[in-house]
Amino acid sequence: MKLKLLTSVLTIALISGPITGVADAATYSNGTATATFLVSLTLQANCTITANPLAFGTNGVLTTALNQQTTVAVDCTNTTPYNVGLDGGTVSGSTVTSRLMAGTATGNTTTTVAFQLYQDSGHTTVWGNTQGTNTVGGTGSGSAQSINVYGQIPVQATPRPDTYQTTVTATVYF
Repeated sequence: MKLKLLTSVLTIALISGPITGVADAATYSNGTATATFLVSLTLQANCTITANPLAFGTNGVLTTALNQQTTVAVDCTNTTPYNVGLDGGTVSGSTVTSRLMAGTATGNTTTTVAFQLYQDSGHTTVWGNTQGTNTVGGTGSGSAQSINVYGQIPVQATPRPDTYQTTVTATVYF
């Protein structure tokens, strides 16, 4: 009986031809599909500012003007117009036109030393914080731009020995 069944299966296979419906990896492939998507960024006009300290060093009697310089760096988006202003500082009574540093020792915080900040090395244009009047303008490039700040302590009566200081705020307007 087994032999008869095997003979019947072989006969059917020979008559009907090759068996179909079996996947052949060489003749079938996966399909593909694609999609696109938008990538975007909106840049707004923007600026950042950093400032370096201005140190006049150590001195004795203030019989000659002391000159030093420092920099502020402005980084604005490309083509963004800006103005940089410097305020009068944190010492009581200090203004843009009459800047003061105060003593830091206990009991000496009301003693002051006058100084000024200028836009130019010739010390002719005071640097203030009124846009269009005494600020320094420019146009952003997309990279940091360094701007010189020229400081001067003029000849004056020399107060008692101490460390004199103030904090000036640099502001970028854009």
